[in-house]
Amino acid sequence: MKIYYEDDANLDLIKNMNVAIIGYGSQGHAHANNLHDSGVNVTVGLREDSSSWSKAEEAGLKVMNVPSAVEDADLVMILAPDEFQSSIYENQIKPNLKQGSILAFAHGFNIHFEKIIPADDTSVIMIAPKGPGHTVRSTYVQGGGVPSLIAIYKDSITDKGYTAKDIALSYAKANGGTKAGVLETSFKEETETDLFGEQAVLCGGMTALIKAGYETLVEAGYSPEMAYFECLHETKLIVDLIQEGGISNMHYSISNTAEFGDYLSGPKVITENTKEAMKEILENIQSGNFANEFLNDCRQSNDGSGGPFLKSNREATKNHPIEAVGAELRSKMKFLKSKKLVDKEKN
Repeated sequence: MKIYYEDDANLDLIKNMNVAIIGYGSQGHAHANNLHDSGVNVTVGLREDSSSWSKAEEAGLKVMNVPSAVEDADLVMILAPDEFQSSIYENQIKPNLKQGSILAFAHGFNIHFEKIIPADDTSVIMIAPKGPGHTVRSTYVQGGGVPSLIAIYKDSITDKGYTAKDIALSYAKANGGTKAGVLETSFKEETETDLFGEQAVLCGGMTALIKAGYETLVEAGYSPEMAYFECLHETKLIVDLIQEGGISNMHYSISNTAEFGDYLSGPKVITENTKEAMKEILENIQSGNFANEFLNDCRQSNDGSGGPFLKSNREATKNHPIEAVGAELRSKMKFLKSKKLVDKEKN
């Protein structure tokens, strides 16, 4: 698989376009600010009562309602939450999208599962940083970038001297991605692997493992503080070593005792039954059933903040004992409060 870097992308292509960023959440604020700092003409499109309107203006960005932002845009990047994208597209973007504009996404969910079906003459591309938006922004500010994916669903560009892929690479460069490397994939592959990774490993798998480990130690009579440090706090330290140089690099850094325990006990926690469950998770994603479950839950929300399944589990997580113990311990670690990745007042 070819990996694209700085010299493979022409920044001038995206700098010569009017770009509308729809949404100013985690990814939206990162893309908008990164592109703006790269010299791109960016307009943030939001609903007029959005709490993010003032945040975007305070960051020095031009802000309009969605129809106005779309009208003059050569490229429209939809970064609203997945569950809102179809409605926003049908009611506010599609009627105002000028001919020849490019529709862009940072996740293939709505295109792959056909919740959004663009017109035949609309180019559809994806630029997907492989990291949370707050990391995409902080890494860019530090002079780096987050590895990214590009995908071309439809290329309707003619007689321009460039292709939809060229535009995707140009956008990725403005967002910092080519500093770390950009891989080309498909909407199908990005969507299904992304959802699987989130559910089975990065979010669902990891948080369930942390909570189970914490509960096991506390139920055995150990202090909640010790359980927190051993099962949650040190997770970052281990993951940093893995990210830097792979699993073997982590093994090189830890003690022989820890490495021996890894080989002895890891397979007892993550068993063949776990892999079977993972296969079921993947099949649920591939079939489109997960997408429908998620959207059906969201439709039961009156305020757009998540459906009953999401809200009940969100509340249960907030009330888990590990959260209270962690909040108290982190409050004593003053260094964690400087240069926070997530500042809810700003992003």
